[in-house]
Amino acid sequence: MKYIACVYLNWGLLASAVIPVSVGEMYTSLLNVKQAISVERKLIDYLKTYVEHELERLEDIKRFYAKVSDLHTQVYKGPAAAMTNPLVAFTLIKRLHSEWLNVVYSNEAMENSQALRSSYEEEEANLPKLEDLQGAAQGLMRLQDVYALQVASLARGRFQRVTNGKPIDICMPAVSVPLSGDDCFLVGKVAYEQEDYYHSVQWLEESVRLFRGTGGGWSPENMGTLEDALDHLAFSHFKTGNVSYALSLSQELLHHDPMNGRVLQNVEKYEKLLVATPPVSIRADVLRRPTSNYLRTRDTYERLCQTQGSQPMHFKNPGLFCDYFTNGSPGLLLQPVRREVLSLQPAVVLYHDFITDTEAEDIKRVAQQGRMAEGFSSLHCWEAGPEDLNAHRSECEASIRRVPPSGELRDRWPL
Repeated sequence: MKYIACVYLNWGLLASAVIPVSVGEMYTSLLNVKQAISVERKLIDYLKTYVEHELERLEDIKRFYAKVSDLHTQVYKGPAAAMTNPLVAFTLIKRLHSEWLNVVYSNEAMENSQALRSSYEEEEANLPKLEDLQGAAQGLMRLQDVYALQVASLARGRFQRVTNGKPIDICMPAVSVPLSGDDCFLVGKVAYEQEDYYHSVQWLEESVRLFRGTGGGWSPENMGTLEDALDHLAFSHFKTGNVSYALSLSQELLHHDPMNGRVLQNVEKYEKLLVATPPVSIRADVLRRPTSNYLRTRDTYERLCQTQGSQPMHFKNPGLFCDYFTNGSPGLLLQPVRREVLSLQPAVVLYHDFITDTEAEDIKRVAQQGRMAEGFSSLHCWEAGPEDLNAHRSECEASIRRVPPSGELRDRWPL
């Protein structure tokens, strides 16, 4: 539990240091997750009802199948006298005229699917938007950078980084879930559309590995496929200068989609480039991370976070200290806040045990009432192909800064 608290604490500090936010934003974000869980529980109930109704419908179809099969096995292959029975002829004509029609064009199937769609549409206003999904993907990449986490470990549901050549767990959450190939593809695609090939290569490599592990099979809930992941990964490697690997991935893609004219053109282009220039292999660990114009203290801050609460500089820098803090408020004279200064540049201060669990719940409840709108500079070329983005780059500019929702605490709302 020690590591869990530390990681989540530092992640909260990162949000405070990177983007000017209010105190309530961390609470409203957590509250949004709880609300999303509640919405999905409703969707699960709707889907359960749909499955039950569909199973009933399929049982009726199986019964009809058994009835018709028995007739062909026992009656129509029997004595020729059975064919002269007018009742046999009547039931055969009736089945072919109406019963098969009712089974094939079942109104029940349409009613079941329409009921599921209607239930889904009732909850649609409460579902995360595309910008929420993209923002969550960016959050994973920020977490990856701040704690130097391995993408392969994240895909397994573990928070690990390599220390002295060995993967070390920096966090052991009580509940963990692995990521699918489609999950990793989405994160890589978000990075790709920001021209962040440092992250897109890592996440798309993992996506391809996971898709290959499942035989490249497609599931109806997936947004991407093995072909999509290969397509974006090949072009990402091309943009980083690794033309030989881009060619290899494109050739693999052609095995799955041999008539893809765009990929055929890419293969031809890559082959010409390799003839003109010797091949260069670029490993993922030497890819250059994109620079940041607004996080001047990013590297310093990340080193601070990666210490996981152990600050050896306390004994070397007299500017780092712990004290009881009142901020000049009479209300804190009898019970001052325990303050710990962790860093001067960037300025990071940790306040210990300044709020109880009950007070935290009250703040979450009250902050929700005055919640401000969420802002996000969304991507408008989400469905564009890998090369198409470059042709319309001016229309596809995206911000890497997410403005989270915030809630005001006002005097007229007593805690």
